[in-house]
Parts: sequence; structure tokens; C-alpha cells
Amino acid sequence: MATWGDATGRSNHRAVRKLCKWYLLLRTDYREDQEEEEEEEETTLAVSYTEANNLTTAPIPCSPNYNSSNSNSTSTATLSFFAVQFPHLTNYLRDLQTRTNPLEHNPFYHPSDGFYVTDSDVVLRHVVHGFSSPSHSAAYHRAGPRNRVFLDQPSRTRAAIVTCGGLCPGLNTVIRELVVGLWDLYGVRQIFGVKAGYRGFYSSKPVELNPKLVHNWHKNGGTALETSRGGFDLQKIVDGIQDHGFNQVYIIGGDGTMRGAVKIFDEIRRRRLNISVTGIPKTVDNDVGIIDRSFGFQTAVERAQEAISAAHVEAESAVNGIGLLKLMGRSTGHIALYATLSSREVDCCLIPEIDFYLEGKGGLFEFLEQRVKENGHAVLVVAEGAGQDLIPRKDAQTSEKDESGNPVLLDVGGWLKSELKKWWAREHPDDLFTVKYIDPTYMIRAVPANATDNLYCTLLAHSAIHGVMAGYTGFVSGPVNGNYAYIPLEEVAQAKNEVNIKDHKWAWVRSVTNQPDFVRNQTLNHADKS
Repeated sequence: MATWGDATGRSNHRAVRKLCKWYLLLRTDYREDQEEEEEEEETTLAVSYTEANNLTTAPIPCSPNYNSSNSNSTSTATLSFFAVQFPHLTNYLRDLQTRTNPLEHNPFYHPSDGFYVTDSDVVLRHVVHGFSSPSHSAAYHRAGPRNRVFLDQPSRTRAAIVTCGGLCPGLNTVIRELVVGLWDLYGVRQIFGVKAGYRGFYSSKPVELNPKLVHNWHKNGGTALETSRGGFDLQKIVDGIQDHGFNQVYIIGGDGTMRGAVKIFDEIRRRRLNISVTGIPKTVDNDVGIIDRSFGFQTAVERAQEAISAAHVEAESAVNGIGLLKLMGRSTGHIALYATLSSREVDCCLIPEIDFYLEGKGGLFEFLEQRVKENGHAVLVVAEGAGQDLIPRKDAQTSEKDESGNPVLLDVGGWLKSELKKWWAREHPDDLFTVKYIDPTYMIRAVPANATDNLYCTLLAHSAIHGVMAGYTGFVSGPVNGNYAYIPLEEVAQAKNEVNIKDHKWAWVRSVTNQPDFVRNQTLNHADKS
């Protein structure tokens, strides 16, 4: 247990004082100076920190003066945070030895106080808390270099990099930065690319990588290592990792890939192998939970906005024109949401998190007819996973799965285009009508990453390398509330990042588009019919 008298305790004490000060500044009613005639209220913020299985509580007295409805009372708010249990090679390999971090001798680095991250440095998962009641938050280990590493001699280190699943802007950047980081920061010379996804571990020869080979890869879309879906055979994969002598495995992929990585980590741990496994989540849909965002997402929104502009031009240039745009988003509508907010040219945005209907009062057709009547055109954006329950399916299609095990989606864009034409022909048989349907899916996901995503990919890759060198395994690196952290792989594999239709972002979408609240109106329609 850390005490406030030892070095670790003093470090935690300072961190807690900073947290206390930061926490109080979040209060909108906090005032630095209070008028002398107001009574002073003393507030204590007690911050608790759980280290491993031990709880250390540090009451930090703070005496802010702020306006309160009950100025004569004394209130205490408790913020407790606990360090998430985190896999490490020494959990099952007790005799591993550490050595000084090679960065100490790197001519481009000059480690000083604060350069290295310690195990007591944590990143809170939740940073917004109510001041009037006790709050709790998980705390993840902060990402970054450690002063002692579990790196064997660099000449005996063999690292493997694999990309799985669909394409995403930034894949080549992550590969490049993993190679360059391993080579330049830690002196690793045996770095290999596994081709064709998971099946490449047992079906093909790895490709040797070096900084010169990957130098320009970040300028290209796709993945130079090639990718595939499926091919997950756990025993063959782990056997292949062993046979090739890999002791570091970097797995880049989406939620299905991360679930596979959990199984690989568990099997490696069961065999008690000195192999670190880390996942770098890749999903253009931004549907991976816990982390702030997935790499490639900002590039996708940028390109989606360009497609919206094209749909708007097409619709505006036609008589009674509707520009219909289908964007990626199997289970979440983040791309459609952010692109809609960015463009200001969308009249209606449909995402998987909301139900909608076509006919009747408050339905999609009524709304689009009003917009076309007012403006002469309309732009409709739909995420690929929206409206799947409305599209007629054949019996064989109800249980159809793709190679990743996901339900096969029907083409909501093509279905909407057909339904729009039928509706207009029925309601306005003598009037011109045009639907311009655009599906830019492959144009968006196959492009190189933009500047923001390129930088993000570099930070993700370097964070992953530092974590592996510190002996961590079974983890994911990523930003949590703006700070890079190490998160257990299993947590990320299970978490989802869905659009919260009750928060201010979705309200903002509705205020920008003025589209109907389909769920509420549908309820009212059912009530009217009964």
C-alpha cells in the first residue's frame, strides 16, 4: 500500500491535489473571490485512489468560496478512482529481468524529470462528476515510456504486425510508425509484416520490414500488408506465432479483430509464453468504446462532407431533386452525424440508433415533401445500418453472416431510392422528380489519412511500443479524455461507442436539419389510431 510519506505516496499526493484543483474549476458556480459579506463555506473534496487491491484515501482540504443555495452547511463530495487490473508478463513469468530503457542512450532524447511514466500515473475514464454526491471512476495506466523495460537484447526481439478486417484511412501510417518506432527508439531490427490478416500467421511467409521500405507508406491508402476477414483458427495462429519466434505481436483491426486478439492473448498466457500482445483498434465507423475516437474517423468525416456537397449540387440542379447519400455506419451513426453537422447542407440524417418510418404524419415522406416544396430540393443522409428492420428480407437473408460473423446488411440506400420514386409517382404523377443516389463507401475508406489522423496514428503506434517494452500484454493503447492510456484488451473488445441520441450532439443535428423526432411522432400516431 502506498502511504503519503513515501516517494510514491508523495507523488500520488501531488497528483490528487492537482486533481482536486482541476475538479473544483469544473464547477460553474465556483468563484475565486467572494464578497466579504457572504458567509464562507468550507468544502472538503476527498479523493480515493485504489492501487492494485489496496485502497488509499487522501482527504484534501480545499476551501473554495462559491455561491451555494445553502451557505450555512458544510458539504463533502467524494471522488474515488480505482486502478484497473492490468495484464503483465510477470503475472505468469516471475523471473523476467528488466534493463535500462534504451532511450537513455538515444541521441534524440534527453530524459529528465517527468519524461518517464510511472505505474502510479493514471488516466481517469470519467472526468465529469456531480459535486453533490459521491462519484467513482476507473483509472487506467497512463501510456508512455518507462525507465525500466522488459526488453530482451534487441537482436533477439522479433516483432510481428498484422492488419485485419476492412480498410480504413491510416492503416499504412500505423504500420510505418510501428516499424520506425521499434527500429529507432528501441533498436529492434527483426520486424515482420504478416500478410492477409489472421490467416497469414499460418498460411504465408512473413515479410521483413525496415524504415527504408516503409518510408512512404503513410502517403497511400489501404494496407501494404494486405488484409482479409475471417481465417481465425486460434491454435494455428498461436502455433504460427511460436514457430516464427515472435515475442511481440501488434494486431490492428476492428471490434471483431479485437475479440480475436483477446483469445490469442488468453492462449499465449495459458501456454506461459514470453510474448506480448497489443491491439490497435481500427474502425472507420468510430464504434470502438472507451477511447476518444478511432484512427481514420476524422479523415472519413472530411471525405463524407465532400460527398454531401456533391449530393447537394446534384439535388439543387434538378427539378424537385433529392440527393440521397449512404455513408458507413453498420451499428453506429457517427460519420453521418459529424458530416451532417459539418456540412450544414443536410435536410435529414438517419442513423442506426434511431427508428424512422416513411408514411403518415411526421414520417420521412411528409418531411421531404415539405422541404422540396419550400426549397425545390432536399438532401438525405443515411448510415448503412439504418432502417434495416424496414427493408423486406427473404428467409435466407435473415440469418446471413459475413466472414467476420456480422449480419449482412441490405442496401438501405437503394431501397430508399426505390421507395422515394414510388411515393412521388403515387402522390405527384404529373410532376418531375429526380433522386441522385451516391454511395462513396470505398472512396472514403480507401484514401490516405489526413494530417490529423496521421499524427494520431503516430501517437497510437508509439504508445503501443512503449507499453510492450514495459512488459504489458493484452492491452490497447488510446486516448481517454485526451490523455493516452493502456486499457485491457478485453474491455475494449466488449465496449461499444454508440451515438447517444439523448445528448446535445443529436439535439444539435435535429436543430440544424429541423427533421422530425420519428420515435416520438410514431408513438403519437399509434395512440391516435387506437
